[in-house]
Amino acid sequence: MAAGLAASVLSAGAQDVRQAREMRARGPLPRTAYQGRSRPEQTERFSRRIKIGGDGRVSVANFAGDIVVTGGPGDEVSIEAIKRTHGDPSQLASVHIEVDEHAGRVDVRTMYGARHDSVSVDYTIAVPSSASIGVKSVSGNLKVARVQGSVRAETVEGSVTASATPRLEIAKAVSGDVDLSDAGADGDLTAASVSGNVRVKGLKGHSLNLGTVSGDLTLSNVACDRLVARSVSGNVEYSGALTKNGRYDVTSHSGTVRLTLDGATGFEFNAISFSGSIRSELPLTMAGSSDSTQRDDQRGPGPRRRGRVLNSPSMRATFGDGSATLTIRTFSGDIVIARGK
Repeated sequence: MAAGLAASVLSAGAQDVRQAREMRARGPLPRTAYQGRSRPEQTERFSRRIKIGGDGRVSVANFAGDIVVTGGPGDEVSIEAIKRTHGDPSQLASVHIEVDEHAGRVDVRTMYGARHDSVSVDYTIAVPSSASIGVKSVSGNLKVARVQGSVRAETVEGSVTASATPRLEIAKAVSGDVDLSDAGADGDLTAASVSGNVRVKGLKGHSLNLGTVSGDLTLSNVACDRLVARSVSGNVEYSGALTKNGRYDVTSHSGTVRLTLDGATGFEFNAISFSGSIRSELPLTMAGSSDSTQRDDQRGPGPRRRGRVLNSPSMRATFGDGSATLTIRTFSGDIVIARGK
């Protein structure tokens, strides 16, 4: 099961990893090429303003450096960039910032010449709040805030942070954390990291697809109709409400899955844990399980916890009207259904 989980999560970032390898073949990443050298930093600034209209689209593609995009009033795109190097200052001239203008669209790209191995470019971009955004970087952190249009943010080496983005579609990192807050998704939202944590707070959406290989998945104050969450060597925690007829599928190979459920939405509960326990603080009607017992869970120090603990590796049960469906799987971790508000 672990191999299958890892493959499904890794496939989401495979294209970005290949891109990073191809670009590394041209030279080392700027962030680390001159590590430990004492040359002072040299910088060169770039500034541009473009009228785009409220419903325009902006894309940014960078090799090394952070990207910050903020939505606000007006109909202009403001692009501020800083080239940085601790190497030969002449290398700044070999790195170009290209800005292509089309009707209702602006594309920003960092273009590297032959000598670029110590140059990074940081972008600070302001867009009309209703614009749509697509940002990509090979080595750099991405941050998007207060953008009301569709948002896609992907990086290989760095973190992704999105806040107040009601139409978030993609947030992915290969080596870094993904943090989403006060976000939403009209359609499907994919958030994933290979070697980082994925944290989602205050999100409302239709369908969430979350994954990580060596990190935790944490969802708090979340409401969605569909959830697919996968972790290979991390815990999965969900706190929020279920929706009537919602579908929730959670898998962790070597971590604990804990769902803290608000409200009284009924659900059908299907759980499998090969070397862990299955426990529910909610009153469940058992069906199709074997060798189950009702007892207090008193493992470890601390106060006694009450709930149904199953000794067999699987459970089928129902809470309330059973309208939603929970399918939880672990190999070497516990499964816990906790009572929320």
